[in-house]
Amino acid sequence: MKSVTLRGLARGFGIGALVGAALVDLAYAAGNDGPGIWPVAAVLMIGAVAVLWPAGRRPSWLTPQVRTVVPAVASGLYTVASVTYPEALFGPGELVILLCLLFVAVRHCSRRWVVMCAALDGAAVLALPVRALRGMPDTMMGFMLIGLVLIGLSAGFAAYLRSMDYRRTVAVSETRRSERLAIAADLHDFVAHHVTGILVQTQVARMMADSRPDELDPVLAGIERAATEALASMRRTVGVLRDTDEAADRRPVGDLAAIAELADGFASPIQKVTFHRDRAVSDDLPHEVQAAAFRVVQEALTNVRRHAADATEITVRLRRDSGRLEVSVADDGRGGTQLPAAAHGGGFGLVGLKERVTALGGDLHAGPRTGHGWEVRAVFPA
Repeated sequence: MKSVTLRGLARGFGIGALVGAALVDLAYAAGNDGPGIWPVAAVLMIGAVAVLWPAGRRPSWLTPQVRTVVPAVASGLYTVASVTYPEALFGPGELVILLCLLFVAVRHCSRRWVVMCAALDGAAVLALPVRALRGMPDTMMGFMLIGLVLIGLSAGFAAYLRSMDYRRTVAVSETRRSERLAIAADLHDFVAHHVTGILVQTQVARMMADSRPDELDPVLAGIERAATEALASMRRTVGVLRDTDEAADRRPVGDLAAIAELADGFASPIQKVTFHRDRAVSDDLPHEVQAAAFRVVQEALTNVRRHAADATEITVRLRRDSGRLEVSVADDGRGGTQLPAAAHGGGFGLVGLKERVTALGGDLHAGPRTGHGWEVRAVFPA
């Protein structure tokens, strides 16, 4: 059974209010001598489809431009057609739909279309009093002033949210780019490590060629393994580094052994950290996988300190199953924290972490546990 969220309740209330307002419009149309109920029903149906069609099921042609322009044009045509009917009224349903579509136009339409779409929806809103109050100019002007206020509020709120969306998109893009550059620097270090190992072992093999040729096989096997790991790291580097900007500063990189030290250092008198490492998890995993596993634990423990300072039990687990390494950090916190708001971070740590994990062919999951608490789990091909 799906849990009820505040967003779901708000959406349900909004849909119910919109349907109720549309029914009021239909009742108005049925009870006066205007054009009849069918033109009103057609305008309301077009607008309701544009507003309520679920985002995940919209066809490709139903763009924000189409959603906002077509209902506005339909409302305008109805206004023009109702000139000969002195009893043509407008109700709250059509007004609410047009304001919703104005919001959609300002927030979601492309830059080339946003002004035109918003202008059409705003004009349709201002035309509603003209339809019903042609013989009362003072009243009509009053309603138009109210319409201007509603247009300003809807467009202003949508513009604010659009600016927030843009700023978040830029922040996420910069975080991902920085993380990719950092990954590239780390992988460069790993490749250098493997190549250095190949060089040293080759020198050893040359010295042993004359004196102990029977013992060369393990050395050659080590050279082969180091060369394979170097090529694998190079392939991953090509997949991660998508631009040629200069690399970011190199950072210290942890490994599986450092995770135990990290967990011990995190423990405090009020927070117990338990570290479990299966015997199947060996130290010969690729260095980039070990570094990413270290970063997963590091970021998860940092988030515990930031967002769940009331946690008393934190469990860090390393497990190997079916050729994959699973790293998980779970806590029993309920969201309490003693840090000031400025120390909570910008919320992009998991974005960069997911970039690192997926670049290595892994998968990252972060979410609440059953009951209470939070868990971060990453799975890497080992």
